[in-house]
Amino acid sequence: MDRLSYAVRRHIREALAEDVRSGDRTTEWCVAKDQRADAEIVAKASGVVAGLAPAAEVFRQLGEAQLRPLISDGDSVETGDVVAWVNGAARSVLTGERTALNFLMRLSGIATLTRRFVTQVAGTAAQITDTRKTTPLWRELEKAAVRAGGAVNHRDALDAMVLIKENHIACSGGIEAAARRVQDSNVLDIQVEVEARDLDEVRAALAAAVDRIMLDNMSVDQVADAVSAIRAHSPRPEIEASGGVTLANVRELAETGVDYVSVGALTHSAPALDFSLRVRTVEP
Repeated sequence: MDRLSYAVRRHIREALAEDVRSGDRTTEWCVAKDQRADAEIVAKASGVVAGLAPAAEVFRQLGEAQLRPLISDGDSVETGDVVAWVNGAARSVLTGERTALNFLMRLSGIATLTRRFVTQVAGTAAQITDTRKTTPLWRELEKAAVRAGGAVNHRDALDAMVLIKENHIACSGGIEAAARRVQDSNVLDIQVEVEARDLDEVRAALAAAVDRIMLDNMSVDQVADAVSAIRAHSPRPEIEASGGVTLANVRELAETGVDYVSVGALTHSAPALDFSLRVRTVEP
């Protein structure tokens, strides 16, 4: 993501304020105000990079230092690869180090795990997609990291799509009733998806003529049966498999003929990809 939204820039400003508070005592007392430094950001593990733009924004907001990427989001790195140079006022370089690395590590971890899932389904017609199981206020960044890993995004927010889930169904009196209410209100003609947990609910979703059916927490065999039932009825609705998806079973799910496999773990369970910042030259 080369262009950061106002919300992301504000988030970065708040992250800096959280870390710096009333001042970086160590740097202010150890490093001369007019000292300059050149540093490099180095990968400490292999993976996929994401988050270079927010990392650069950290130094832009501090002023007097800049980050220059040597690669792009979505590129693969190996241990020891230099991904960016940071140069400018030594105080800014050191004060921004941890906040910039935190953004880079978290987002690269998401991109790395996403790439693993995407690789697992290569050669099938299925696409890996994310969920709304994101870190509060990190959604825009985390969904960009998912794209960097090669997957596609599900809805960004509640207003982007109608997704009738089991609690909506329970409160509405059934799939048909919920879908009917949505159809009566959907003057914006936005996409409608229904969650189905068994073949009876799949049939109800088909009768409601929705745009996408989510097969939730079904076994691979149950997903295959549901896909056959849906396609025998109509080629129209997209099909999404969701719930309990792992690297071990994602390919089997993809091979059933679904269009999407949604994976909450992309954003809620991705381990960080480690990076370090190393000062290489200092100008007194």
